[in-house]
Amino acid sequence: MEKKEYWRFGKFVLFSASAGIIQVLSFALFDEVFHWPYWLCYLLALVLSVLWNFTLNRKFTFRSAANVPKAMLLVALYYAVFTPLTTLLEHYLAGTLGWNEYIPLAINMILNLTTEFLYQKYVVYRNQIDNAK
Repeated sequence: MEKKEYWRFGKFVLFSASAGIIQVLSFALFDEVFHWPYWLCYLLALVLSVLWNFTLNRKFTFRSAANVPKAMLLVALYYAVFTPLTTLLEHYLAGTLGWNEYIPLAINMILNLTTEFLYQKYVVYRNQIDNAK
């Protein structure tokens, strides 16, 4: 792998970490302060982090001039699969097995980091990386 691709992945990790902070803080707010249902806390926190992550990675990591609505639709399709599966996983681990809510959250964040990078690189921005001015 080229040095540029290591740097690209490094930027993705940094932006994803910032999105992770947004996800954890908003999850904590919804869960600890508002006491909303677990699934709603997870879903809203995920949406906030996705919007943040998409915006930064499109501009700075993939530097893509790809059609924004199309790119957003492709990311939405990823999350149309990822979100229900991870919501069920979190419900099972935290609800059924009684794990601390932050353990399944961390597991899903790691799954999200790895699968989303590959999806964005090879699906969303395929042939349109580094083409922004």
